[in-house]
Amino acid sequence: MKRKIAFYGNYFSKFYEKQNIKTRDKIDYVIDIIKYIDRVPIQFLKYIEGTESLYEIRVSTTFKQIRVFCFFDKGQIVVLTNCFVKKTQKTPKRELELAIKLKKEYFATKKKGV
Repeated sequence: MKRKIAFYGNYFSKFYEKQNIKTRDKIDYVIDIIKYIDRVPIQFLKYIEGTESLYEIRVSTTFKQIRVFCFFDKGQIVVLTNCFVKKTQKTPKRELELAIKLKKEYFATKKKGV
């Protein structure tokens, strides 16, 4: 395994539970790629320009484009935060702001030793 997957908050799990089995399988497939492949192709994991080390996991199904925001902790831990179904070319500002806020909370909590 190249990377470990961690979750911050319950945003991902709530989203995941609402998906049908085929969509869950596709999400699992992409997460496995991130866990096991040394150099993850950009079609599955992309840096978000203009942010401080925030990435999006990209899951494409027949009918949906799903995005899961994440960031790295100590290089080999990928922390998943919020996710959404992408309906337009542009990432919703509200979702991006939430991901940035969650990342800051995660590291602030970690610094305090909580």
